[in-house]
Order: sequence, then C-alpha cells, then structure tokens
Amino acid sequence: MKTSFAFAFLLSLITFNFTNAQHFANIQKSPTDITYAVSDRNARPDIKVIYSRPQKKGRTIFGELVPYDKVWRTGADEATEIKFFKDVTLKGTTIKAGTYTLFTIPGQKTWSIIINSDTDVWGAYSYDQTKDIARIEVTPTTAESLEAFSIAFEKATTGYHMVLGWDTTRVSVPFEIQ
Repeated sequence: MKTSFAFAFLLSLITFNFTNAQHFANIQKSPTDITYAVSDRNARPDIKVIYSRPQKKGRTIFGELVPYDKVWRTGADEATEIKFFKDVTLKGTTIKAGTYTLFTIPGQKTWSIIINSDTDVWGAYSYDQTKDIARIEVTPTTAESLEAFSIAFEKATTGYHMVLGWDTTRVSVPFEIQ
C-alpha cells in the first residue's frame, strides 16, 4: 500500500512537471519570419530577409506607433536583416553580396530605405548613419489593410521589388540583380 501511494505521488509530480514544461510564458509577441527572392524553384535564393512581424491590434501604425521621420528597425525586436547572395544594385548604388541591416524612415509622402553594414543590432537604438551602404527615397502607396507587418518579393524584369506592407501602407523597393 505504501509503495502504491509513493508510486502515485511520484507519478503526479512527474505529470505536474511535464505539463508545466509545456507552458510557454515568454513567447515572442512579434513572430520572426523569413522571406526569399528566388528566380527558380530549384535555385539558391538571390535575397533573404529575416524580420519580426508586429501586429496592428487596432492601433494607428504610421505616424503614431511608428513615428514619421525617425529611423525604424523595419519590423519589431531585432533590426531587420537582409542578405544578398549576389551583388545587387539599388537605384545606381552597387551593394556587394553579404548580410546587412534594413532600416527605413517612414514619412507621409516619401520613405527612406537604408541598407546599413551594422548587423546583429536590437531595434534602431544604435543606428549609425556612417555605416549606410545605400539609401534611396520611395513613395508609399495604399492597399487593403494588413494586420501583421509583412515583406514579400515580386519578380521584376531585372531583379525584384521588395514590398513592405503594414496596415494600408505599401512601399516597393527595386533591386536589380547583377
């Protein structure tokens, strides 16, 4: 009888610890995503972007949550990382194959798109303009509302358009593949 009680007690402790181990208390609120620009399904990608996807949650995004005219990490958490597997051109500026950080400066009428050499940084708190590799201005457009910040690639004649979208704002960034 004592053995049965001891066994039952031990089993309940193991079960309690196992069920508590399955509780994810500090799960990331803005899940990380990866998007690729791939010209052929069997080919190595030309561009890869790793970013976190914050959610709208009924908030006003651009101009409030993401202030106008201030450097933004282009997502949430760690600054967005962009990897070029080949040399690319961004409106006349050649960017060598490698890994960089993608920052943006959202504005009401134009956005600055920034490719920066400082990687593995949290947010835009330590953004250093002297490490910019390329910077261009693009004009935002509007479309249907997106709940989660998203990045996608559209194939273009000589490369890709990287499309950034959140809420009703869309920004297209043209990369030519060399």
